[in-house]
Amino acid sequence: MFIVFDGLDGSGKSTQAELLCSHLDELNNSYVLRTHPSDDNYFGRNSREYLLKQGKVAHVFASLFYLLDVIRSILLYHGKPVDYVIFVRYLMGTAYLPESLYMIGYRFFRWFVPKSQYMFFIDTSPAEAHQRIESNRQEKEMFESLEKLEKIHKKLTRIAGRPEWIVLDGDQPEEHIFEEVKQALSL
Repeated sequence: MFIVFDGLDGSGKSTQAELLCSHLDELNNSYVLRTHPSDDNYFGRNSREYLLKQGKVAHVFASLFYLLDVIRSILLYHGKPVDYVIFVRYLMGTAYLPESLYMIGYRFFRWFVPKSQYMFFIDTSPAEAHQRIESNRQEKEMFESLEKLEKIHKKLTRIAGRPEWIVLDGDQPEEHIFEEVKQALSL
């Protein structure tokens, strides 16, 4: 089963994926967890490096390396002989593209990459996401100011309005969100 967690920076995507992996361990299910950008390969490391910089060139390179990191994960891990393949960040990375391109990018990649019936959008308000980022991170990435989170959130909610997404209220306590995840996955 292929599962995706997506949302704003600071939305709790990784937290939900880690809770799911712990639960799958308890059930003796096998899984692969991929978080993007990944630190275990050239593309992911470069994406993260450019996310810590500012400017249009850094934005382009961060997006390009992110895309290559996700494609690498698809090629190496999707279809693995495990019970679950879990991705943190997937198609919604296209929301970080310029306004005129993000929906075109989303539709193109939606057509191109493997589909999942379990794509969770954790809809966290920009203010809550920003507060979590401020309290948890020493270095902020280029999209982690409140102003940028608000702009990205508008794009993300437009994408999440499509029928392939399961929208979860990310402002709830993490335990409540995880109960909804388990219910959707029949776990």
